[in-house]
Amino acid sequence: MSQEIKKAVVTGGAGFIGSHLTEALIAQGYQVIVIDDLSSGKLDNLEGCRDKSEFVNGSITDFPLLKKLFQGVDYVFHQAAIPSVPQSIESPRATHEVSVSGTLNVLLAASENKVKKVIYASSSAVYGDAPGLPKTEEMLPSPLSPYAAGKLAAEYYCSVFEQVYKLPTVSLRYFNVYGERQDPNSQYAAAIPKLMSMILEGRPPVIFGDGEQTRDFTYVGDVVKANLLAAQSDVSGVFNISRGESISINQLAELIMKIAGKKLKPIYKEARIGDIKHSVADITKARAFGYEPEYDLEDGLAETLEWFKSR
Repeated sequence: MSQEIKKAVVTGGAGFIGSHLTEALIAQGYQVIVIDDLSSGKLDNLEGCRDKSEFVNGSITDFPLLKKLFQGVDYVFHQAAIPSVPQSIESPRATHEVSVSGTLNVLLAASENKVKKVIYASSSAVYGDAPGLPKTEEMLPSPLSPYAAGKLAAEYYCSVFEQVYKLPTVSLRYFNVYGERQDPNSQYAAAIPKLMSMILEGRPPVIFGDGEQTRDFTYVGDVVKANLLAAQSDVSGVFNISRGESISINQLAELIMKIAGKKLKPIYKEARIGDIKHSVADITKARAFGYEPEYDLEDGLAETLEWFKSR
């Protein structure tokens, strides 16, 4: 008897992480539907997947659309978001509409269609500057931005849908994801693509604050693997996804310059509102479902830099 093909939906599937996840699902033999309103995602990100997946230009704020798309679906990988702390501070209402109302729509549509599991992309931002390192899932969250508050509210909705409506859910708290296809040109761009594009162009890297703030950077390939493992295992709840090691932004800039073979003097600017000082994850809990980061920072940065050069 032929094995039944599993069906998955990736919300925000034309985005940086979503497109990598879409590729991996196709490689594993899934039938994939991507829904993205292209507000930050790009069709170019799906170059290799367009003929092997179905693309729907739409938003998670459109409940009737989700209800229709989730028919017969096994897994929903919910990546869609307004993916930026500074942007959320400028547009808190839009952030809430997508992060909270949009996630509620995803959960309702999944529940009504008896989807096997929803895997939700949460964020380390929910911890804020809660005291204590490394960050463990048992810590009391302390969001510092509308982005973080929305991610936390959506996590709570996931947990409620599991308890009340018996819809299995997993919330993966990503720590500073980087890799190929991350947009360096947005005014809200993350640290690594921004630093890489400046350094490759021979411009001094701009660092906000004193550069001594630390982050736990996670290569996108590891995040994709965590999503697939979380879907295929019987775990539910909240899990940190990272490398489990931190580095200061000053050291990060040095490392990128070393790999790129450039020597530039950073320019320091005022620290940004909503930025936390130190962040590193405890990933013991995620190891329980088989997650193990494969990429050390230098290897991940080297791969990412190659991609940036080829652009």
